[in-house]
Amino acid sequence: MTVPTTHDETSTGDAWTVKRVMDWTVGHLQRKGSDSPRLDTEILLAHARGCERIELYTHFNDVLTNEERNIMRELVQRRANNEPVAYLVGYREFYSLEFEVNKAVLIPRPDTETIVLELLEIAKTMASPKIIDVCTGSGCIAISVAVNHNTAEVTATELFDPAMQLAQGNAEKHEVADRIEFVQGDLLTCIQPQQQFDIVASNPPYVPTLDIETLEADVRDHEPHTALDGGHDGVKFISRLIEDAPKYLKDGGYLMLEMGPEQAGVVCELIDENGNFSDAQILTDLAGRSRVACARKKPK
Repeated sequence: MTVPTTHDETSTGDAWTVKRVMDWTVGHLQRKGSDSPRLDTEILLAHARGCERIELYTHFNDVLTNEERNIMRELVQRRANNEPVAYLVGYREFYSLEFEVNKAVLIPRPDTETIVLELLEIAKTMASPKIIDVCTGSGCIAISVAVNHNTAEVTATELFDPAMQLAQGNAEKHEVADRIEFVQGDLLTCIQPQQQFDIVASNPPYVPTLDIETLEADVRDHEPHTALDGGHDGVKFISRLIEDAPKYLKDGGYLMLEMGPEQAGVVCELIDENGNFSDAQILTDLAGRSRVACARKKPK
């Protein structure tokens, strides 16, 4: 993006207006391989200008200041090098809530809203459900549940301290920090067995190790591999959760696990082989892909 001279700015046709910057950036990001160049452009330009995205369309003829152009130029260069938009602007919307994100956590995705939708549907029949979100990352599942179920008692576990701090900050931002207990540790090992939950939910790492190199560049090169790598078959952590969850679930309690669409068969087999669960089912995401395994703990 070439910065116009003062003489250029006196000409409406040559000035870097909102519309001109948008048109140029959309084309540039499209050529660089972005699969959502207009959305990327809107988010980045709104961030550079400190405004809402909708305001871009009501201020098409505004000329960007030098500072706005400099900010936008850097953002576009970084996006053209496959850096995720969410990391560039520092947030991502999930379940109609805004979550702060950085390179310590996986960027929340619409696919994961599948688990939140089903969890809340189950929990609405319970007065004060006890829910644990394992591998909380940004806290998007735990916080979305707490915001949308006023009496839920939520626990969230996370192994890595930078992610834990970010999740706690997001909980404070959405004013539910006093209703979520954050516990640092590996999966469920940091929870005392006497703690019993109505729902154990998790979006654990589930990408097979060798598949990570085949992911899109913005994911492969920028998002934390610790939040992606599910071991050689992708179910290293899923299998541990299936094995350990019965100790922490009340009779009739629910286990809910996000997974890759191609893992539905093996995850169902693991649940069946465990012997502690019934009513196993696979939930699909908005694209119709198998996304969440859900099962209930059998009564003793």
